[in-house]
Amino acid sequence: MIRVLLVDDQPLIRSGFRALLDLEDDIEVVAEAADGQEGLALIKEQLPDVVLIDIQMPVMDGIEATRRIAADPALAGVHVVVLTNYGMDEYVFDALRAGAAGFLVKDIVPEDFLHAVRVAARGDALLAPAITRKLIDRYVTQPPPTRAGSGLEELTSREREAVALAAQGLSNDEIADRLVISPLTAKTHINRAMAKLHARDRAQLVVLAYESGLVAPRNS
Repeated sequence: MIRVLLVDDQPLIRSGFRALLDLEDDIEVVAEAADGQEGLALIKEQLPDVVLIDIQMPVMDGIEATRRIAADPALAGVHVVVLTNYGMDEYVFDALRAGAAGFLVKDIVPEDFLHAVRVAARGDALLAPAITRKLIDRYVTQPPPTRAGSGLEELTSREREAVALAAQGLSNDEIADRLVISPLTAKTHINRAMAKLHARDRAQLVVLAYESGLVAPRNS
């Protein structure tokens, strides 16, 4: 059973998502909250598998709540997915940098929404190649100063190549094709890089690749 916690200050949004989730035999909504502070308290109490959290909320916004979740070792198994409205995408990269596993737009179709919840519960990042490329094109053109002591020196040359390609939006299959290796080997390189860099998931790996200077953003 996938345990989900909803955090959004709009009751209608929460009700809509809950109605969809309650129809699924393998998903259970364990709690709802109207702001980040209330949500954080419930997350610590309920330890859900997936948290769906709005970005803009009163008391504590979704980005700060995500940052606190990611910083708490007791919540390492909680996968945060931020919810955004169209036109609010400037906050998305901040949310990923804070520790979110991915993001969803609120007008997502029900089938894709349910699939996304299951993907997040498995611990996979909600960063499809097309979404990753969009983030690269629109939000990473002015990255923060290069992070010192990023841990890149711990990576093998092959792992660095795989991470760089992942940060460009390539899937494991595409990385395998580019490096002329098997998809399983590509996945192994990515997983080992995540472990060495202490990245929570693939989304964090993409953030680290840019913040460390491993990949230079395109100025397009």
